[in-house]
Amino acid sequence: MKLALGPLQYYWPRQQVLDFYEAIAATPVDIVYLGETVCARRHELRVQDWADIAKKRAAAGKQAILGTQTLIESESDLKTLRRVIDEKDFLIEANDMGAVRLLSAEKRPFVAGPFLNIFNAATLGMMARLGAVRWVMPLEMSAAVLADLQAARPSGLETEVFAYGRMPLAFSARCFTARALDVAKDQCGFRCIDYPDALPLATREGRPFLRINGISVQGEEITDLAPELPELRALGVDILRVYPQAEGMEAIVRHFDAARSASPLARRSDEVCRAGAAGVLELSGATQRPGRAAAGVVQAGRASARTVAEPRAAAARTVRPRRQLRCWRQDHVYALHESDHSAAEALPQEEMLLDLQAAQHRFFAGIPFVP
Repeated sequence: MKLALGPLQYYWPRQQVLDFYEAIAATPVDIVYLGETVCARRHELRVQDWADIAKKRAAAGKQAILGTQTLIESESDLKTLRRVIDEKDFLIEANDMGAVRLLSAEKRPFVAGPFLNIFNAATLGMMARLGAVRWVMPLEMSAAVLADLQAARPSGLETEVFAYGRMPLAFSARCFTARALDVAKDQCGFRCIDYPDALPLATREGRPFLRINGISVQGEEITDLAPELPELRALGVDILRVYPQAEGMEAIVRHFDAARSASPLARRSDEVCRAGAAGVLELSGATQRPGRAAAGVVQAGRASARTVAEPRAAAARTVRPRRQLRCWRQDHVYALHESDHSAAEALPQEEMLLDLQAAQHRFFAGIPFVP
């Protein structure tokens, strides 16, 4: 099982980026993804700069891959995309269908990125016919769906899974950071550079909730699938992807390098996995809401679980099933509920926000939504 360093999601000063990738050269990472995949306005490094870094990493024995933007908004973005495609010495990760079209027209192999939303065998087969030699599992995919696609994937196609980092939840033409700082998108002053791990967003009660990263929104919690490596290995996953963080990245890489070599791995307990769903247990007629506990979060190899809310009264509330969540490594299925409008009006805003936060904790702990 190989270890890949995903593309840098944040906007860092040029020298910090160069120093970061110099340090990565000495780590056991096998694959390094490079390039600006989030916002075209970020200009500390240009395409040629990323290509130069790629050459150095390739000389150090890494497989260097250039990534394309996830959201193409303008003719300028298309020109940048073509410049990335013109780098013939490197494999390209295609993050939108425009990149797939250009690479396919040149009959060049490519990596099908996570934002192409490959959710069924027909799409996976189509990507392979267009030239994909590797695909990255969508962030929302469950283990059951991954198993189905692994059984149907074309021969020779590698599978890569997001294994560590903050999950990108959305990309938009609107700049969330500029909006949060009350400046115009075109006059943002590149304020993202002030937040090396994105701008934290809390609820009105001060509870950590999301991270704002320019035109992208991320979850607050860090996903860590190291405890799930036995299942991933059994599913035939070829590559684990970890995303760059401003601090402790070398320790994170060592953590995963040790994890992929260890047998068996220590994994999250059933209690911690169940705790992620504790806040949305069925309440029909119940008088008390159980305390919510965030699922285990591992940073640099250390796990911790924290309580998010204390039990509180839930009298006069009615709830109805909305959708199901399935834990990545268990067969247990938990029901997610939401209050009806009349009951919601009587709830404090903190209560409603915590409903969203509890769902987020489960999602970012590798417990994807099941349609």
